[in-house]
Amino acid sequence: MNSESLVKVSDRAAGLLRDSLVCDMTLPWGAGYQNQDMILPEFQRAGVNFISLTVGVDRMSRVETVRHIAAQRNRIIRDWADNCHFVESVDDIIDAQKAGKLAVGFHFQGSNPLDGDINMVEFYYKLGIRHMLFAYNQRNRACDGCHELSDGGLSRFGLRLVEEMNRVGMIVDGTHCGYRSSMEMMETSTAPAVFSHSNAMAIRNHARNLRDDQIKACSETGGFIGINGVGHFLADDMIATPEAWIRHVDYIAELVGPAHIALGLDHVYYLEQQHARRQASPDAYPEGYPPPDWTGSYMGPTDYAPLVQKLVEHGYDDAEIRGILGENVLRVFRAVWK
Repeated sequence: MNSESLVKVSDRAAGLLRDSLVCDMTLPWGAGYQNQDMILPEFQRAGVNFISLTVGVDRMSRVETVRHIAAQRNRIIRDWADNCHFVESVDDIIDAQKAGKLAVGFHFQGSNPLDGDINMVEFYYKLGIRHMLFAYNQRNRACDGCHELSDGGLSRFGLRLVEEMNRVGMIVDGTHCGYRSSMEMMETSTAPAVFSHSNAMAIRNHARNLRDDQIKACSETGGFIGINGVGHFLADDMIATPEAWIRHVDYIAELVGPAHIALGLDHVYYLEQQHARRQASPDAYPEGYPPPDWTGSYMGPTDYAPLVQKLVEHGYDDAEIRGILGENVLRVFRAVWK
């Protein structure tokens, strides 16, 4: 959605976007997507300094995942080196910003790419995976997803997974996971845990969103919630607007403070593939999702400036806004990555 024509951006908001470190925790990045070389420059032009790409998901095998990571590493490190910088450390993000390049990191949405092998955590960390969701809506070896009826919590493997991720420096991410699973992740983790792209259930009652005690538990670990820009997680009318987005920010800020808020817009470029996956996996998307003919309402690169304007209008000071835009993310990266 293009909000630039709907929200007048003040000089203060434009300056904050220009001068701050801006991090977005989630951009889906599937194998076989077309014109990907045109996507990352859009985020860079919009003022983003760091973005994390989804390079592994629960439906991918270990072999498929490794091949996809290898291909994307080569593109970023070799083919797109003039404009992108591959991220393995916090210094890489700072250096990329100084060089005028987009820092690009990797994450998984689901732990199935491990194929049940705990040794793969360190292997994937060395390939650049810096945070990992344990499940994507459905049950897997690690835990229940947010759309399972049983809410079974972490398995023994899931408990070991938290410990191993803490050991190697990979961030524990409860997004898309079941309520009990996410609470047990945060109880078990000795490092800050996050919800990279989730919203407040009190504002939009959807199983993908977070209850108040999940938000509080996340803040108590020192983590953050990346506010999602997907319409059906933002508002009952399923329309993504800056006004809908700021309601989630305000609610979470009132609950735990703005130091635990970040960006995780989760912009989807390939709606046909998204609809096909929903039709093929109805149990993964059981309710609260739009019909197949829905044309989409997702916040994307043109929305960052209007979102900063909303933060200004709602009374956040410059330090709080810089935190939400990226400093809160960097704080967690520094605390967890090794």
